[in-house]
Amino acid sequence: MPLHPQAEAMRARRAAAGTPPLYTLTLDAARAADLADLRAATGTGEPVAAVEEFTIDGPGGPLTLRHYHPAARAERPGPALLYLYGGGWALGSLETGDPICRALANATRADVLAVGYRHAPEHRFPAAVHDCWAALDWIARNAPGLGLDPARIAVGGDSAGGNLAAALTLLARERGGPALVHQLLVYPNTDHRTAAADGEDPALFNRHSVAWYWSHYLADPADAAHPLASPLRAPSLAGLPPATVITAEYDPLREEGEEYAAALHAAGVPVELRRYDGMPHGFFAVPGVLDDGRAAQLFAAERLVASYADSTSYAGAASAHEAALCPAAGTGADR
Repeated sequence: MPLHPQAEAMRARRAAAGTPPLYTLTLDAARAADLADLRAATGTGEPVAAVEEFTIDGPGGPLTLRHYHPAARAERPGPALLYLYGGGWALGSLETGDPICRALANATRADVLAVGYRHAPEHRFPAAVHDCWAALDWIARNAPGLGLDPARIAVGGDSAGGNLAAALTLLARERGGPALVHQLLVYPNTDHRTAAADGEDPALFNRHSVAWYWSHYLADPADAAHPLASPLRAPSLAGLPPATVITAEYDPLREEGEEYAAALHAAGVPVELRRYDGMPHGFFAVPGVLDDGRAAQLFAAERLVASYADSTSYAGAASAHEAALCPAAGTGADR
């Protein structure tokens, strides 16, 4: 189908304003423009009961971990999602991922945590993977003190964050835990060698964007074949946690995301794939501009809630927005 009217209006605004593609800018300018664009589209995001930030030890130095407490919580200890923001491993930040984390925390009534992992090209593959693993391992080991159930932890992310989430499931399987209950992969990068034949529109995320991000991420072209960089190349996907894969029709990453869903299914992993027709890459992050962005967030929340319920009798509901509970004691300020 053609580009959705809402997405076409967004594309037309960018074209009329002469907004340059991020891949034509310096890294510093691209990082600033990426954050400014998202803030203009999403504002400050939904209010939650509380947000805490603290520092944990990472393999390359201290890492910032941000903990979102939902506006309504079903129970304690409760389930949790480690959500990894996108940005091609080079852009993005805790701030760009903030609105999604808030929305998913409220929609699932579960805690969401995010980590400020190291970026390329200053820190190339596998630095980001190692940082995200350090965060997941720390969360699992410290779950009781955070009011979380270590048996109900999921991972997720969008774009490069989806790539990192998929890599974490491979590492968790290899290392014997944590036992993850779900993986939420939103238009993920899954294979460096997958090249879209189309996708030239400079007003949209396109194949040149993909190539630009990979060029920053990989220190050695041979790293492209590593399963932690290209999860689709893993020798086996058997034994991985159930998955939700979300793709967009007008996205150069669509094919590899859908191939990954098919490969998971072939390996016996329960997976649900949902493609949003007429949508471009990035739509999940702008629910205030694109109605399908909100619909996809609610679908993701429903899938997460179901995965938590499959693990126990978790009774959260993705559509529930009840009165906020009192935030847990801690050093974080209400936001």
